[in-house]
Amino acid sequence: NRPQNGPKLTSRHFLFSHWPPTPDPRGTNDTRALAAVTPPRHPTRPDPAARSQPASQPREMKFRPCIDIRKGRVTQIVGSSLSDKKGKSEAVTNFESDKGAGYFAEMYKNDGLTGGHVIMLGPGNEAAAMEAIKAYPGGLQIGGGINPKNAKKYLEAGASKVIVTSYVFKDGQIKFEKLQELIDAVGKERLVLDLSCRRRTIKGHSRFYVVTDRWQKFSNFEVNEENMRVLASKCSEFLVHGVDVEGKRQGVETELIELLGSVASIPVTYAGGIRSEQDLQIIEDLGRGRVDFTIGSALDIFGGTLPYKEVALRYSGPKKESKGEGGDTATCKLSQCLLL
Repeated sequence: NRPQNGPKLTSRHFLFSHWPPTPDPRGTNDTRALAAVTPPRHPTRPDPAARSQPASQPREMKFRPCIDIRKGRVTQIVGSSLSDKKGKSEAVTNFESDKGAGYFAEMYKNDGLTGGHVIMLGPGNEAAAMEAIKAYPGGLQIGGGINPKNAKKYLEAGASKVIVTSYVFKDGQIKFEKLQELIDAVGKERLVLDLSCRRRTIKGHSRFYVVTDRWQKFSNFEVNEENMRVLASKCSEFLVHGVDVEGKRQGVETELIELLGSVASIPVTYAGGIRSEQDLQIIEDLGRGRVDFTIGSALDIFGGTLPYKEVALRYSGPKKESKGEGGDTATCKLSQCLLL
């Protein structure tokens, strides 16, 4: 039982803390000793000791919708199955829509979702991508074959930002001069760096490395704290697909999410493997509320079972205050009302 005037606890808090605090083994109130034996607090309320980390302050996790386009049609694929090699089988397709890209853009606009993205998976997708960003001006980012020459065209057509990977990663290395060309062309405020990555084991250590050319080629650029800190000064957001699990609906890359939540100092969106509400809770907890998410194949609008409307309602971003009964101001955050 807690003291009468102690903090009010919910069932969710017992996952992360104890009441009363564990006694100091030396019989004192030395908080340094307590820190060694007390479990970490809820990820959205980091301990004071964590304030020295470069990550930004906690914020409410948000759903970022997507429109993936391949061969001119909205589709969902298994990301790791993409290949340009001759004789290799077609990419594994989870879903292909009979509705145009503009239909999904209109839906996202009507539901008040912002910061989503349109991805062109290969050539022949520009018309469909243009249809989407014109249907929702300022509401969608665009990626796939972006370079300094065509970036402005998409921004002028209605894209909020451009997403880039392959142009700045060449021959397995990041080319900072090419990154600067993009900054000069559109400004860092309208630039999103795609750090989509795959696991690679080197000398017995498994780490995440950026992959390019539709996720087929490994670079030598590791997704880690130091590298993300450098790139955070050269763009406004990160988009990170866990490529090994992308489209498989078999669970998320927990180590990658924890890393992103610990080190990202600018907005970051994770995608890959989401299949249920429990996976969303994992992202919120491990990501400390700092990591937004994208869902593709698991959503019912793309042939899955996770209800799009419920996800859009719960995770559309910070909720506006509204007048409750009797004229009192009330703030409803549905995502915080879920006790899983």
